[in-house]
Amino acid sequence: MSAPLVATTVAVAETPDLLSVGGDRAGLLWRSETRAIAGVGEALRIDLPGGLADRDGVRRVAGILESIDTRDGLRRPGTGPVAFAALPFDPTAGGHLVVPRTLWGTDLQGSWVTVVGPEGCRPDLPPDGRQGGRPPDRFSLVPSLSHDDWQAVIAEAVDRIRAGALDKVVLARRVDVEANRPFLSADILGRLAALYPSCMVFDIEGFVGASPELLVGRQGTTIESHPLAGTVARSGDAAADDALVAGLFASAKERWEHHLVIDTLSAALRPFCESLEVPDQPAVLGLRNVSHLATFISGRLAADPVTGRVPTALDMVAEVHPTPAVGGTPTKAAIAHLQAVEGFDRGRYAGPVGWVDARGDGAFALGIRSAVLDGARASMYAGVGVVADSDPAAELAETQLKLQALLAAIVRP
Repeated sequence: MSAPLVATTVAVAETPDLLSVGGDRAGLLWRSETRAIAGVGEALRIDLPGGLADRDGVRRVAGILESIDTRDGLRRPGTGPVAFAALPFDPTAGGHLVVPRTLWGTDLQGSWVTVVGPEGCRPDLPPDGRQGGRPPDRFSLVPSLSHDDWQAVIAEAVDRIRAGALDKVVLARRVDVEANRPFLSADILGRLAALYPSCMVFDIEGFVGASPELLVGRQGTTIESHPLAGTVARSGDAAADDALVAGLFASAKERWEHHLVIDTLSAALRPFCESLEVPDQPAVLGLRNVSHLATFISGRLAADPVTGRVPTALDMVAEVHPTPAVGGTPTKAAIAHLQAVEGFDRGRYAGPVGWVDARGDGAFALGIRSAVLDGARASMYAGVGVVADSDPAAELAETQLKLQALLAAIVRP
């Protein structure tokens, strides 16, 4: 019988290079503008065989984390035992979470290290520098569908929407990058962090990306979600970009697509909240090469009237995923359609990626602007929301913009 797990957190003066820790082959990383955590080793693996659709299984995760003997004088989000996860897009597909043996973290208040293992165990040493070997210098791109075939998929979806079968469906492309040497994930993470500093950069067991979209964040009873829908290119010229954003706001198609996301997401959150603030008008989130319509939703979670329990970050992920930002609406019909026509299994693409601690605090982004690294192969993904007014050529161009965001970090000729 294995010894009981003990999680010990202490403050430290500084952390190692967390991008290097997370980019190690055994590493885990989550980095946002206000917090970064990175872990190595595996103290505990928590299986979710029924996926997010199994609410009892999701609630069991909280019980397992709470059962760990925790010695944590800091008690901040991300201290104590933390479970990382990159869960499948399909909520019925099985997944798992990993509690690392050693976790380094830093936020606006300071830095810490947490060790999880038998009584008296010592922290793992951080990786000694970045991964060895030379990065690849020769690449080829192989799309899952040709441009013509993918535009035909979009046109078919528009026909179904106009016929009343769907309101919106999000359709994705996959492009495989084949290189002459294995990709170095720490290098890719460093470039993602530099190119997209406002995004959430992650590496969970070879699933890497820089997501601009917070699905659920929880701290105490405060919950946040920052859904995006509606996209326009950025030119780099201020006057031209102002005109493009004005066109985005004026577009009935883009505003309708955004409305569908906000209406569905807020309806899913509201039953769990004492209060929920949903702005009447979206804002604009500007990234390096695109701008999105964005709505910043915040609320206060209510305790269960019987148990007194406040839902965890993972509980809320299970309630809201998949949103119309990555699936469509009506949800079941949209998911069935995209699974039938995309030509590949999404796996973890567009699924929830993030972390939850033993207090239930955590943050999960949508796993977009992402890639799966497998040696010398990287599979990149990008999706678009299709509504009745969608134009297949314009939707293809939007996927190219989104793929370029990740390609700039992966490919360095």
